Amino acid sequence: MRRLLLAALAALMPGLGAAHEPVLLHAAGSLRAALTEIAQAFEGETRLPVKPSFGASGLLRDRLAGGETGEVFASANMEHPQALGRAGLAGPTVLFARNELCAFLRPGMAATGATLLDLMLDPKVRLGTSTPKADPSGDYAFAVFARADAMKPGARAALEAKALKLTGGPDSTPAPDGLNVYGHKLANGEADIFLAYCTNARPLAKEQPGIAMLRLPDRLAVGADYGLSVLDRASPNGYRLAMFILSPRGQAILASHGFAAPGLPRTEP
Repeated sequence: MRRLLLAALAALMPGLGAAHEPVLLHAAGSLRAALTEIAQAFEGETRLPVKPSFGASGLLRDRLAGGETGEVFASANMEHPQALGRAGLAGPTVLFARNELCAFLRPGMAATGATLLDLMLDPKVRLGTSTPKADPSGDYAFAVFARADAMKPGARAALEAKALKLTGGPDSTPAPDGLNVYGHKLANGEADIFLAYCTNARPLAKEQPGIAMLRLPDRLAVGADYGLSVLDRASPNGYRLAMFILSPRGQAILASHGFAAPGLPRTEP
C-alpha cells in the first residue's frame, strides 16, 4: 500500500508520466461493469484515458507473464497477481473487493438451499461452471464441490465429473455482444444450473428475468477475494488508477455493483 501511495503522489508532480498515454488495465470479466464506471470516473477526474482489457483472470495472468504490456491487474482472486509478484513482474497484491458464488437456475427450475445439492447431483440436470485454472470462478465452483463431499460422501467426484466448463477457457464460446454470458448459456439450454458470481444477479434480472438466483447454503458457500496489483513497468499514472480503485469513490462504485468493498469507511450504527 505504501508503494502505491508514494507512486500515486509522485504522479501528481508535473513532468512525470505521459499524461495522454492510456493507462493499461487488465481486469476480470466479472468486473467489467464496475471498472468501466470507475475508469470513466477516473478519466473525468484526472483527464487520463484508461484502456481496459477484460477476461478470465488466469488467462490475463498468462498474457502478462508472457510479456504483454500492462500496468494495473485486477484479478478475481489473490493468487494470480501474487504469482506475477513472485515472478518479479508486479508489486504487492492488495485485497480490493469481495464476491461470492451463487446458483443461477434456468426458467422453470426451482430449488431451495435444502434441495440444491440433490438437484445439482441429478444426472438429468446440466450443471455449468467456468473453467478452473483459467478462470477463478471455475476454481470457486470446484471448491463448492469439495465442500459438498462433507454433506454427501462421493458428491465431489460426481459433481466434478458432470460439470460442464462452459465459460472462461481459451476456447470457450462467448455470448453475443452486450449479453451476460451465464444468462446466455442458461437461456439457450446449455445448462440448467450455473454456478457463477452473485454479482451477475443485476444484469441477469434485466436481460433474463425468468432466471432465478439462489444463494448457496452455508455448508456449500464459497467466497471470492479479488486482488489488485501494479505491474513493475507501470507508469506513475498506473499507480494513480490503482489508488483510485482503492479510494472511497472507487470502492463505492464497486459496492454499487454488488461487490463487498473492504476499503469503504465504516458507518456508525
